[in-house]
Amino acid sequence: MSRFWNKKTNAIEPYVAGEQPREGQKIIKLNTNENPYPPSPRIGALLKDFNEERLRLYPDTSCTALREAFAEFYGVRPTQIFCGNGSDEVLAFAFRAFFESGPDAPPLLTPDISYSFYPVYAELFDIPLKKIPLREDFSIAPEDYLYPEGGVAIANPNAPTGLALPVDSIRRILDANPDRVVLIDEAYACFGGPSCIGLLKEYPNLLIIGTLSKSHSLAGLRLGFAIGSEELIEGIQRIRDSFNSYPVDTLAQKTAEAAVRDRAWHEENTRKIVATRERVREAFRAMGFKMTDSKANFLFVRPDGISASELYTKLKNKGILVRYFGKPRISEYLRISVGTDEQMTELIKAVRELRGGDEEGE
Repeated sequence: MSRFWNKKTNAIEPYVAGEQPREGQKIIKLNTNENPYPPSPRIGALLKDFNEERLRLYPDTSCTALREAFAEFYGVRPTQIFCGNGSDEVLAFAFRAFFESGPDAPPLLTPDISYSFYPVYAELFDIPLKKIPLREDFSIAPEDYLYPEGGVAIANPNAPTGLALPVDSIRRILDANPDRVVLIDEAYACFGGPSCIGLLKEYPNLLIIGTLSKSHSLAGLRLGFAIGSEELIEGIQRIRDSFNSYPVDTLAQKTAEAAVRDRAWHEENTRKIVATRERVREAFRAMGFKMTDSKANFLFVRPDGISASELYTKLKNKGILVRYFGKPRISEYLRISVGTDEQMTELIKAVRELRGGDEEGE
């Protein structure tokens, strides 16, 4: 707290990012849902040949070539794409562009357990927020979003539960909110969750948010995007140009374009992560752990024979980082990112040791 801060700065509760180990630390990092594999080899070749002379000029504010690559990948028009400095920035611009602020504004609807940046942005921009409780099994009840308010923001698959709504359920929500933006955050959709891309032709109020952090191993690059109708994209651009007209630098644009165009790498990488996720799921199930049917690159796990907080601490002491939230309803769960097969084998071995059971046959 500082006497120089304004009331908003003093009052806001910022987002708390997952722990990042120092470079050189020998850590198995399974706490922030990064992709465990290197990005497309095309990126290494691009970086070797990149002409640093280009860095003296401002980047293409429209991200023209990158938007064309995304448009080809998703089967939409380039004018339906917006690119930003990470999906968090894109989300912030979208919240500012489409959801009304002030005490008399209709509330934005979002799940009570979801990506924790949503309430931060709502507070920052004075957007009234109505948190809709998840069902007992952590699933989203679409019928709770069929009463038009100030808009809808849903992560699909949801975080940290990994559960996904079917497209037909999202269609129902869109039908019930024709005059409000329905924001679907598909950060994890490529790992088994259904995508709403096919609904874009029918619903001008649908905005899909994506990222290259998980799907393309580019968390360190910071590249997020939105897909929607031209009028929604124009709205986000107006907000962007009220903050920073050049959010995506030249090197990031070229690197991201190379990654998006390597579809074969993306498909194989996704296949490996999903296969590892299912192998680890079976190992945890054999230990008696409870889990959601995660369609993301992580598992949402309730340990058996040891508390979540204790397991989190003991794994950390062994050099394995997972995510513990310590919040109501999910304080007995851990979110565990899917690493390489070797990393996950080490995790399973450590968990077996820590819970005191010799279960090599499981």
